[in-house]
Amino acid sequence: MGKFWKGEIHHQIPNKVDNDIYAVYTDYETDYTGAYTTIIGASVSSLEQIPDGFAGISIEANQYKNFISKGKMPEAILNTWLEIWKDEALHSRRAYHADFTIHGEKYYLGDQAEVSTFISVKPQT
Repeated sequence: MGKFWKGEIHHQIPNKVDNDIYAVYTDYETDYTGAYTTIIGASVSSLEQIPDGFAGISIEANQYKNFISKGKMPEAILNTWLEIWKDEALHSRRAYHADFTIHGEKYYLGDQAEVSTFISVKPQT
């Protein structure tokens, strides 16, 4: 993620719909303890123009459980992930399709910062 921030990669993404930054966790080998792929980027209107060295992904409309991290970043996000990982009931419901965090305007509010984390879950039966 450091390369993304330091290299101003966000400004090189074509077709952005806003300035929110997404961290997408996908291609899970097993569950959160196994290997997975992380893609850092932005919401775009089209995946037709992907620059060399970049990747594009479509996040399917699935069911998600939303967590809000509040406070100083990135510590607040880490605390949210610790909460997610220790929640056994949630672990049994996780779908492991694509989970993601959205770093919007509130991400930059210091001790008042907020980030949303969406965890894909299986439909309840």
